[in-house]
Amino acid sequence: MNRWHIGDIKITRIVEMQVTGGSRFILPDATREAVLPIKWLSPHFMDDEGRLIMSIHALVIETPDRTIIVDTCLGNDKPRDIPNWNMLHGPFLADLVEAGYPRETIDTVLCTHLHVDHVGWNTMLVDGKWLPTFPNARYLMAKKEYQYWTKEADEGKYGEVIADSVLPVFNAGLVDLVDMNYKITDEIWLEPTPGHTPGHVSVHIKSQGEEALITGDCIHHPCQIAKPEWSSSADYNAEEGIVTRNNLLRKYADASILIIGTHFATPAAGHLKRDGDQFWLQAFVDGNPD
Repeated sequence: MNRWHIGDIKITRIVEMQVTGGSRFILPDATREAVLPIKWLSPHFMDDEGRLIMSIHALVIETPDRTIIVDTCLGNDKPRDIPNWNMLHGPFLADLVEAGYPRETIDTVLCTHLHVDHVGWNTMLVDGKWLPTFPNARYLMAKKEYQYWTKEADEGKYGEVIADSVLPVFNAGLVDLVDMNYKITDEIWLEPTPGHTPGHVSVHIKSQGEEALITGDCIHHPCQIAKPEWSSSADYNAEEGIVTRNNLLRKYADASILIIGTHFATPAAGHLKRDGDQFWLQAFVDGNPD
């Protein structure tokens, strides 16, 4: 578990799984030979053999009057075609409690997009039915994203993600469909970062002069900071995703904003740095640059 303070706001990372290797299916360009020369990726984001390290985690944003969870991982008991994601029985909810956030205390669930590994704990299996995991929360989804997945998209190989993790909370009346630049509070707002999906958003946080950005999947892994042209195999529009990454890198490089990656391995956060036309991430370890 990582925890950061941005002014009056506390951000806590709840890890569902962190794995080394096995990422070629999502980042086909990131071969061991291609990533080994990117020395700054080691030791946090790749091992000595060039295997990428990636995480699936949720981020809880606690303000003085709100408790928001961003992206709810894979979830338990869900049939998925990827073996390591299939029918999980992990301690995610217990880990939330240990961090100080029983599921009943969450008042907002925010989905950066509606892929399988970002909506799973939206629901939980109770007596054979998928029920909202966070019964006291409003679930925020970009309207453009929701409309794409419920009207146009083929969910593909991952399983019935919309049926078991999105529609049950919508049918329960808990979903608010919002604009891609929606303002949640004075300190927290959405930032459009399309390409990975049509309505993909990142989450901007600002308090007491300090800032953070939760990326979502516009950057899957820090190697895409060095190589923004490397696209995810799951991107809806790869060219748009490349434009989004380049814009984000140029906007936030050398700025005092903490970049928190939704799939970045521990320590999961850092500051973007620029050296000419090259970008890199200075990892933020135990409250200090590494």
